[in-house]
Amino acid sequence: MDNRRVIRSAMLVGAFTSLSRVLGMVRDLLTAGVFGTSLAMSAFVVAFRIPNLFRRLFGEGALSSAFVPVYLEARKADGEEAASLLASRVLSLAGVGLLTLTAAGVLLAGWFMADVADGSQRALILPLSRLMLPYMFFICLAALTAAMLNAHHRFTVPALAPSLMNITWIAAVLILCPLMGDTLEERIFGLAWGVLLSGLIQLGMQFPSLRRIGFRFRFTLRGQDARVWRVFLLMGPATIGLAVTQINVMINSLIAAWIGPWAPAALYYSERLLYLPQGILATAMSTVLLPVFAGHAAENRRDALLDTMNHSLRMLTFVMVPAAIGLLVLSRPIIQMLFEWGQFDAASTDLTTIALQCYAPGLLVFSLSKVFVPAFYAHQDTRTPVLIGIGCVALNLILNIVFVLTLPMHLKHAGLAGSTVIAEAANGLVLGWFVHRRLGSPGWVRIMRGAAKCLFAAGIMGALILAVLPMLQHAAVSAALPVKLAQILSVSAVIAGGLLAYLGTARILRCPEIGEALAALRRKKTP
Repeated sequence: MDNRRVIRSAMLVGAFTSLSRVLGMVRDLLTAGVFGTSLAMSAFVVAFRIPNLFRRLFGEGALSSAFVPVYLEARKADGEEAASLLASRVLSLAGVGLLTLTAAGVLLAGWFMADVADGSQRALILPLSRLMLPYMFFICLAALTAAMLNAHHRFTVPALAPSLMNITWIAAVLILCPLMGDTLEERIFGLAWGVLLSGLIQLGMQFPSLRRIGFRFRFTLRGQDARVWRVFLLMGPATIGLAVTQINVMINSLIAAWIGPWAPAALYYSERLLYLPQGILATAMSTVLLPVFAGHAAENRRDALLDTMNHSLRMLTFVMVPAAIGLLVLSRPIIQMLFEWGQFDAASTDLTTIALQCYAPGLLVFSLSKVFVPAFYAHQDTRTPVLIGIGCVALNLILNIVFVLTLPMHLKHAGLAGSTVIAEAANGLVLGWFVHRRLGSPGWVRIMRGAAKCLFAAGIMGALILAVLPMLQHAAVSAALPVKLAQILSVSAVIAGGLLAYLGTARILRCPEIGEALAALRRKKTP
């Protein structure tokens, strides 16, 4: 894939991912109104982190990242039949392993429940965990089958799958939760059933596309295949290397549960607001880059890999810098507009706003690993990212302890968000240094020059937003509009104006990313 096709594919995936993020905002809006930052919601957040962590580690993260380069190597060396057999063996072994792990987790949760006092947070976390653990089995296999489709440059169906989860979640909030009982602690189990059902749906929707590329699954644990074991050997250290963010977030949730019954939920809602701008390009870019980098590595085309990396980093910077500035200055109005209704009151807005303001600067640094880590895995080097990842997880844990012990109670959860941003920044910078050392420069001067222009344009945008928003809010109040409508109109107008200011300033500064994005949207003419 050339650079235009990489960006175009990333935009396609980004469009579907953005659809998922928009649906995710709808689901979170409904969830916030029904459950707020209650004990029930915080217990669900902690319980959901466990299967979701395994999805990130063994599904979208380590297993698929280890699988794609080996799968592409098998296709290139021995043809489609050998690659298909490899995929069947990996799916079979992964399925057995995940099923065993899920069963052990369910039994362990049941064992811990015997000694838990009624009414405590653990009394909700454990049964919710036991119910949602099978989601791990379905979603990890769905992520692995999606990696196969991505290896064939089929990105649409895998990118659409998360939207179905959000639709299922919304249906669970509206239909299942009211049927489960009268209290929030009872109704939250409807949400857990929705999560489990969504995993099954996401796995099932992959198979028609797999059949169209000629794949026929054959359950087999027999036969010797060095490539199969290489996938799992690569997967082991990759577990931490690609999922530093998720491990840090999991640590944050567990510590937040100790801070107070509101803290995990407040962190959850603030994190959700990061996922929409990330999904526009960063997550999509990571999906596209792994098979592209693996193809360059298989053909020993280092210059092409570095050129693609330069292109990707500049495009990420162009999108993420204004997104970070925008979230920073609009954190409270956005949270009020989206979440403040029903059980989500003004106190919940205060707690979530503080966390989001600490998370917002991390938008760019969260994206760095999504470009750098696939470059290592494309060369089947999992050792370097895992060593860096372990160090950054340790840094996050140390900072968590320091902030929790030193900050006042209403800021402790915000300290957890800040520690994650610092650890992620360290992770991205060290990964970039090793990329430079191992592969050469991806063009740092051009990247930094572009970042400086983006930062200046985003600064103009942020200043404009701060100046105009109070005037729009005052005008809405003077017009006696309903509160929620006034919030929607003022925030939407200032976002649109800020975006135009950013793009206009970037055009004046001659940022090349605008032209590159437009060129990527134009399909390459065939001779």
